[in-house]
Amino acid sequence: MPEKTHPRMNRIASRHRTLPTLILSAALFVTGTLHAQLPAGTTDTTAQPQTQQDPLRAQASEALAKQDYPTALKLLTTLAEKNPHDAQILYNLASTQEALDQPAAESTYRQAIAANPNLLEPHLALGLLLARSGKSSPARTELAAASIIPDGDPALRARAYRALARLDQQSNPSGASEELLAALKLSPETPDDILLSGELAEAANDPAAAESAYRRLLATDPQNSQATAALVHLLIQQKKPDQAEIILTAALAKNPDDPTLNSQLASLYQSQNKPDQALPILEKLHAAHPEDPNLARLLARLYSRSGQYDKADALYATLSTASPNDPTLLDDRADALIHLRNFAEAEALLKRALADPKAFPTSDDLGAAASHLAFAASANNDPTTTLQALEIRGRVLPQSPSSLFLAATAHDKLHQAKQATDLYKQFLSVANGQFPDEEWEARHRLIALEHTK
Repeated sequence: MPEKTHPRMNRIASRHRTLPTLILSAALFVTGTLHAQLPAGTTDTTAQPQTQQDPLRAQASEALAKQDYPTALKLLTTLAEKNPHDAQILYNLASTQEALDQPAAESTYRQAIAANPNLLEPHLALGLLLARSGKSSPARTELAAASIIPDGDPALRARAYRALARLDQQSNPSGASEELLAALKLSPETPDDILLSGELAEAANDPAAAESAYRRLLATDPQNSQATAALVHLLIQQKKPDQAEIILTAALAKNPDDPTLNSQLASLYQSQNKPDQALPILEKLHAAHPEDPNLARLLARLYSRSGQYDKADALYATLSTASPNDPTLLDDRADALIHLRNFAEAEALLKRALADPKAFPTSDDLGAAASHLAFAASANNDPTTTLQALEIRGRVLPQSPSSLFLAATAHDKLHQAKQATDLYKQFLSVANGQFPDEEWEARHRLIALEHTK
């Protein structure tokens, strides 16, 4: 299974995807003043006297300068065949292959490294490529190699350190902090650095330092939506919803269409049981981004919470088409169908969801789905399935008055009088007037069962 990377690792890696391709392209293929464009510490091994220079080099340089990657690919492939041990030609070929999303890029980067292990650029580019592919361990190896090449461009070494910090952010926050500090010794601090320092402080359970970092970034860049989102997330975790709301509303006054900030505000209102304030935000977001499943799911849940189960079911039905085996999505839709009194369809969906109990993300999610199945099956006059669902529920959740009553009625329907009697009595002992209709039914069924002896 490929290792996972932090979401922002993908963003940073993507930003440097074609890393120094264009910087190097001109310098690699022509002589004279353009050689000065090479990154500091990089040696141009392809330079030849003007009279001997292969004209393909100038053509490849021109194609790369125009970002005409298909043409550059043909020219660089020919050049690489003529010069199979030229590290910089191989590096430019790999960069071009990567720009065209060709799997061969990884292999070509490795060929460039084999040709010249002390060339920083292919180590860095390969490390970023591997990180985007979720191959954290080999990515770390290449990035570490790039970071310590002594005569490499300091700015590129700093990029390697920053990428290492992103890789290590979740699993080794202290190591990531050291890598970030190493990057700052080589290049000036960036807004991303401040953001990362806050995230690392959060990972180290230092919310005060994290908040300080986010506020410092916002002081210099008030419209930085990532810093705003990070600070709001932190404040919500710290149970400071009023502060979070003030920051969100101020940020949205300047950037009213930011999807992340709108989602956070809607979630905040939802957690405060303010569906009337959350719904218009989410409806607007969903209309603008109908392809976003997270927004659709959040809106569907809010529809359910506000009693608009028909709207919730319509959204869940669409979501289920794209993710037919998501057990929590099946459960959410089934819950809406139960409220719409469509017990048969709800039961069918819940049976599918519970076919693989291990697929649920948490035991609470499994228990909730099993509870819903027990209720749907009971309403659908299917006592056997009710008891099966309650057995699954009992593995992960304690008994409740509702589960006792459902079990009692299921045994009652199956004419299992002793079990039904015992369970009705257990239910009445814990109900304490919370379920008047069910308590009335339980007492009358106990009288009826007593007469059957």
